[in-house]
Amino acid sequence: MSATTATGAAQLAADDLHQVVRLAVSTLREAPESAWEGRAGSLEWNCWETVEHLADDLFAYAVQLGPAAPPTDGEVPFVWEARRPGGPANAVHADRSAGPAGLLQVLEACGALLVAMVRTAAPETRAYHPYGVSDPVGFAAMGLVETLVHTHDLAAGLGLAWEPPAGPCARALARLFPEAPAGTPPWPTLLWATGRTELPGHPRRTSWRWDGTVRAGDAALG
Repeated sequence: MSATTATGAAQLAADDLHQVVRLAVSTLREAPESAWEGRAGSLEWNCWETVEHLADDLFAYAVQLGPAAPPTDGEVPFVWEARRPGGPANAVHADRSAGPAGLLQVLEACGALLVAMVRTAAPETRAYHPYGVSDPVGFAAMGLVETLVHTHDLAAGLGLAWEPPAGPCARALARLFPEAPAGTPPWPTLLWATGRTELPGHPRRTSWRWDGTVRAGDAALG
């Protein structure tokens, strides 16, 4: 991939992430204040914890790209810890006194950090993730998948509708799930790839992981 193509892919990836985070925040603002302690879909976490986990994912991906020499053998050593047994282990926690509006501001801010890092990191940057050493486009795709599917979980728990645009779903699938079925709509296919539903001829997955590695000529988000 040429430097120009790689830069264009990163900018499109950042634009996709920016759009989806904004759509997620806008959707979640419609939730009643009393609903945030309920479970997020099929997850074991409540809706407040799930937003904190999502914000933490976006933060973690951003900081992984941040050092001048990003680590390729482990994570930047922030302290991640759960606040209750079984809760998500986060470095990011929202101030409960700020209420749901503050929680969503934390999510929006962490999304903006990752968008900024994807836009500004050199295309040849590589950094560690347990599912494969990746590049800025790969980390944007990871942030997209986290935002898309956890907003699905949250919408189920909060009683909201969530139908994201097809383009970002298709590009995230192409970048991280090259084994996904072709010829099916991108959003249901992404839900299948992340173990949340079945597709015709493809039973619901009981385990899954994406492939964050950089493949030769990879411009799947470009």
